[in-house]
Amino acid sequence: MDGSGDLADVVISSRVRLARNLTDVPFPHLLEEGQAREVLGRVSGAVRDINTKVAESPFGELYVIDLQDASMLDRQVLVEKHLMSPQHAQPGFGRGLVTRPDEKVAIMVNEEDHVRLQCLYSGLEMDEAWITAGGIDDLLDERLDFAYDDRSGFLTACPTNVGTGLRGSVMVHLPALAMGDEVSRVLSAVNKMGLVVRGLFGEGTEGQGNVFQISNQITLGQTEKEIIENLSLVAKQVVAEEKKFREMLQRSQRSELEDRVFRAWGILSNARSMSSQEAVRLWSDVRLGAELGMMPGLNGKKANQILVMAQPSFVQRTSGKPLPPEERDTRRAELIRQHLLYSKA
Repeated sequence: MDGSGDLADVVISSRVRLARNLTDVPFPHLLEEGQAREVLGRVSGAVRDINTKVAESPFGELYVIDLQDASMLDRQVLVEKHLMSPQHAQPGFGRGLVTRPDEKVAIMVNEEDHVRLQCLYSGLEMDEAWITAGGIDDLLDERLDFAYDDRSGFLTACPTNVGTGLRGSVMVHLPALAMGDEVSRVLSAVNKMGLVVRGLFGEGTEGQGNVFQISNQITLGQTEKEIIENLSLVAKQVVAEEKKFREMLQRSQRSELEDRVFRAWGILSNARSMSSQEAVRLWSDVRLGAELGMMPGLNGKKANQILVMAQPSFVQRTSGKPLPPEERDTRRAELIRQHLLYSKA
């Protein structure tokens, strides 16, 4: 969310995820309660051992969250922050999350696979994300016996992840393409390149706020380097298309663009009640204005934070309790007003 990294005006984040499984335990969907807890215990032990040698590691100290000890609200906040999947937030035995204080690293334990290691960086930083993910994977591999076949590669619960087990994704913000009715054309071209496009929260979700995730479909038959390079190349092509339309809007529809941006700012700054869908839609316009330099005092980081504030569980977490929809909408509007007032000051 900090708005740093290459091409961060369009690329919100880069993610590398590795799927791994232990050799002598069934896949998570076949685990009994005792086996699931054993897997969590073994991963936790590996993490503790890595932490004892943290001085030798450039990857920082990791800590383990037993999700059985976390409330449903806290779990949903972790989903909204993209630290774990909606599936992993559901009740289940032996589910855990390993993360780092800066939240660039998150390891889901007993999701679809025993270990799902992800590294999340701001901007287009696929190489950095891969270096971190690969390094932590090596440290875990020294302490855990991962299921691997010389012909097929890493063995995973879903056949589409067999091979490298690597899924890379780039989260992009494409408001100018949306205004020009060009999103479908560009994303269709991305699909034809062997990549898949999903919404804000991954598989099965829509592109709220003109935010889309572009990720690889193939994990077998390509090296990790090839996957990362191909995804980065396509992301740069999408960014170029978005920037071309941003320049076109500024040149030929400047007054209409400014009106749209400042109308969104006005509603976000003054509304007393707001749904999450409306907040994300308005955020898209305001973030575009901030990235185009129309709004002094509001940079990419401050704009990005609105996207988190708009999410239902985050709003309730700041209140310390679950809220009915009407109170949630009121609290959301209040949080965003305060944030924009502080940003302007």
